Amino acid sequence: MTYGRKRREADPAVVLLHGFCGSSAYWEETLPHLEGSGLYIVPDLRGHGLSEAPAGTVYAMEEFADDLLRLLDALGEREAIVLGHSLGGYITLAFAGKHPDRLRGFGLVHSTPLPDTEEAKAGRDKTAQRLLAEGAAPFVNELAPKLFAAENRERMPDKVARTAAIGLGVSPAGAAATALGMKARPDRSGVVRSASVPVLLVAGEGDAVVAPERTFIDTEGPNVRRVLLAGCGHMSMMEAPAKLAEAIAGFTEWVISGQA
Repeated sequence: MTYGRKRREADPAVVLLHGFCGSSAYWEETLPHLEGSGLYIVPDLRGHGLSEAPAGTVYAMEEFADDLLRLLDALGEREAIVLGHSLGGYITLAFAGKHPDRLRGFGLVHSTPLPDTEEAKAGRDKTAQRLLAEGAAPFVNELAPKLFAAENRERMPDKVARTAAIGLGVSPAGAAATALGMKARPDRSGVVRSASVPVLLVAGEGDAVVAPERTFIDTEGPNVRRVLLAGCGHMSMMEAPAKLAEAIAGFTEWVISGQA
């Protein structure tokens, strides 16, 4: 879906990519806070939400990146600012590596350029096996609370429930293929360090899925903007949507103004 409109025709659209077992609905609380700040393209990734789940046992991050390229071409958008949450961040980095000429800026939201640890890779295998054997519901219902900061799990039961409900829309086979694609992704720290366009890195202080140091790594520079959100876990788009929107809108304006 798309939201808002460009203030100037030459402005790039902003793409918001959701995380694993999510959908474009992950951004539903954040988008109203972005009113008037530009045109936002908010797709459902393959195997998620209303998008189809193509046949295949592994969805490589590069395949998702090519899906995004086709979407931008179909919408007539030559350049974009691409911001990805978790899985969406892995796709963003793959896109930046394959199609850098289509980017005006990019960002990671609760994501990392680092590859999976060996322990995490084993976890991806178990996740894929479980999704295929049990369907989405058991995994998603267990995952949803873990995405929130510890203090928010009891404070925000409606948002935890909403996250789980969104996850039930995932294709079990598509989610399994996505898990194996995340397992196979390489170290893309170099994509961030060598970026010639502005980069936004957003982390949650209480994120138990992707710790802030794995988002920020050792990247610094005049074109890198870091944002650490207090009181947030892995789901700042629900835990603190206004604060996340402020970071996104500020970064977008920074890119468009040419001050980055």
